[in-house]
Amino acid sequence: MFALIDGNNFYCSCERAYRPELRQQPVIVLSNNDGCVISRSNEAKDMGIRMGVPYFQIQHLVRQGKLIVFSSNYELYADLSRRMMSTIASLVPAIEIYSIDECFASLHGLNNLHQLGHNIRSRIQQWVGIPTCVGIAPTRTLAKFCNHLAKRHRHHFNGVVVWTDWNQNIRQRALASEPVTEIWGIGRRTGHKLAAQGIHTALDFINAHTPTLRKQFGVVLERTQREMQGIPCSELITEEAGRQNIVRSRSFGNIVTNLDGLQAAVSHHITAGAAKLREQNSQAHIIGVFIYTNRFRHDLPQYNGYRITKLPQASNDTLTLNHIARHLLNSIYRPGYEYKKCGIELGGIEPVHIFRQLDLLCHSQHNHRPELMRAWDNITSRYGRSSIRLGSELQSGDWLMTRTHLSNCITTKFTEILTI
Repeated sequence: MFALIDGNNFYCSCERAYRPELRQQPVIVLSNNDGCVISRSNEAKDMGIRMGVPYFQIQHLVRQGKLIVFSSNYELYADLSRRMMSTIASLVPAIEIYSIDECFASLHGLNNLHQLGHNIRSRIQQWVGIPTCVGIAPTRTLAKFCNHLAKRHRHHFNGVVVWTDWNQNIRQRALASEPVTEIWGIGRRTGHKLAAQGIHTALDFINAHTPTLRKQFGVVLERTQREMQGIPCSELITEEAGRQNIVRSRSFGNIVTNLDGLQAAVSHHITAGAAKLREQNSQAHIIGVFIYTNRFRHDLPQYNGYRITKLPQASNDTLTLNHIARHLLNSIYRPGYEYKKCGIELGGIEPVHIFRQLDLLCHSQHNHRPELMRAWDNITSRYGRSSIRLGSELQSGDWLMTRTHLSNCITTKFTEILTI
């Protein structure tokens, strides 16, 4: 048996966790640079605010006092997510973190699953302050479907749905009540193709002819069907696999027109990418840099620059990678354009312990400084990521995100800790 535990309106719930006066208020959270709505409280949904709506279209509601808005506070959300996952792990044998606000849990060997689901919800609410819903079923895909039902009918099911508690008649009614696109792994495009075959609901999908599904859509969709039929085709992944490719990018808060601003942003992304390499004990053979203008501004000249190079020797050294990235940026930079976004890509990633023939002309002592990088990671782990920064990252602040409605990092910064 598997459980899927999902935080309800997670970003909004994080903002409410330490501000109880907002519990019954309509709250929204905005995307990077305060662009559009990416999280809505139930009260905001009842007002008719759609996911993804641009902020400027609903800004008048904030001015009128009818809506409360927050910029994305990823540091707060990540910390509360960590606390939520640790709380779940205290009640189940194993978990697989699926995203920042949801995880799968193994319930192998546990009894009274309905009560367990309520225990998980109540403990997360008490220890972290985040409301959740729990779906429990014999497969991961069915657990995801049950979680959807628990969330959609949260007042009726009180946030917990256990598939095995229902008889066949109730199961078929539940499946017939949901469109096929509510099944995990079936998107809108596949849903249109299935509808052309007369498959509109989850029940239609389960009863569809399996060989025909496999022939037309492949083995992945066949596995999805079997999982919805209660036949397990996947297990929990309890250990995170090392990334094979790392991409770091972000849209700028303000238009950047000079090389200094781009270099500051690239250095920031390189620092984060190199830290991720060292965290998973790996190194990269390939590095790329890209810069974009604003493709939505048709009145302005457009330019996209991208260049990639293979390193003579794999590295996870921040100084080495930043030195190469700055050379790549210089080669693709063109003056006279208004740049909106830049990023870096690290590829050809392999474990550090894999032996490779060294380059005779490569000065390895400048390419690999494990003691220095270890000291760097120890300091940033204890005092925060911004406690050590490359000088080139401080050349300009124009690229920083616009977050005019940012809340405090209550759980991670002593200077912003809650005063009681």
